[in-house]
Amino acid sequence: MSLTAATGVLLGVAAIPFIYYLLVLYSSVRFFLHSPRAGAAESDFTPPVSILKPVRGLDPEAYENFASFCRQDYPEYELIFCLGTADDPALPVIQQLQRDFPGRPIRVIYRSDRSAVNDKVAKLDRLVSAAHYEHLVINDSGVRVAPDYIRTVIAPLARPTVGAATCFYVSAGEKSVVDGLQTIGMISDFYAGVIVARQLDGVKFALGETIVTTRARLAQFGGYRALENRPADDLLVGRLIAEQGYEVELLPYAVRSVDDYGSLRELFVKRLRWMVVMRHMRPWGHLGLLLTQGLPWSIAAIAMHPSLPVALSYLGTYFALRIAMTWTIGILGLKQSSPWKYMPLLPVWDAMAFVIWLASFLQNSIRWRGDEYNIRDGMLVLASRSTGE
Repeated sequence: MSLTAATGVLLGVAAIPFIYYLLVLYSSVRFFLHSPRAGAAESDFTPPVSILKPVRGLDPEAYENFASFCRQDYPEYELIFCLGTADDPALPVIQQLQRDFPGRPIRVIYRSDRSAVNDKVAKLDRLVSAAHYEHLVINDSGVRVAPDYIRTVIAPLARPTVGAATCFYVSAGEKSVVDGLQTIGMISDFYAGVIVARQLDGVKFALGETIVTTRARLAQFGGYRALENRPADDLLVGRLIAEQGYEVELLPYAVRSVDDYGSLRELFVKRLRWMVVMRHMRPWGHLGLLLTQGLPWSIAAIAMHPSLPVALSYLGTYFALRIAMTWTIGILGLKQSSPWKYMPLLPVWDAMAFVIWLASFLQNSIRWRGDEYNIRDGMLVLASRSTGE
């Protein structure tokens, strides 16, 4: 079957995702093999640290998540939780924590009544104000950490040029195929983009599961109060600190996050929320994701020129590079074993990711913890508040 000019152009465009995949492999190998990791947990930089945790409702395995922060191999730190009200179901768990770890400074504070659209960010503003120490470790309530966590993530701030640090997060244990799909999506898709962004433009973002910085760095851009009506507060904290001229360091280290996906629909909705936010935060970058979608482009190439050589070359290259990416990031880099088990889900994830990307152009609202928000001109507008806290 002869090629027309149009077919030739489409086949060329369909190969662009493979160039992106090769860039992911190059960037990942450079990052994981050359980033300083060994010795971080033995660093002698151990300033007193305030661990800040905004909480709303009860996450799965909440006690074990919280308790992991009480078992740190670190000389001096405090753990502060911020709740919305005293009837939050997480409060009894935190009180049990205080009884079980009497030697650890554990405090509970409550969000102020001052009006703010983003409930989580309002709590973070309150937490920063209440912190006793200059150095801050901020993370979401569903995070679980190893005993070397604080020593490892605080180490980069020993260098005066570093304004913040962040790190990856992996599953604490997949309980279902849906959890496995989330795992393979994070490792092969989301983290691939994160590592390429670091290679091309430096780290100008942070990931909410770990943000390490200081009160002074936050104050320089107005602190969390300046972000109360904005989406993607974690990304913005990293960006605004980088804009001050400081480095934001991405560590080749992972905390654990307890998956709570009861269904495929829940996973779809959460990822769609992320993508809608990213479309508003980085519109051109979001549009450019079209050229990173290897599966739909390979299918388009086969449909445009249906032949065995085209099918074998495109699908073969697609599968080989996607498996190599997942192995490099998940197994070589993050030292996880579960990606092997969920490799067959790669095309399922890529098909779902493409649908989510398309759907993100049709939606301007997001839902978080029962609250509905609209996004207008990069700002959050509360559409409806859930009755429960």
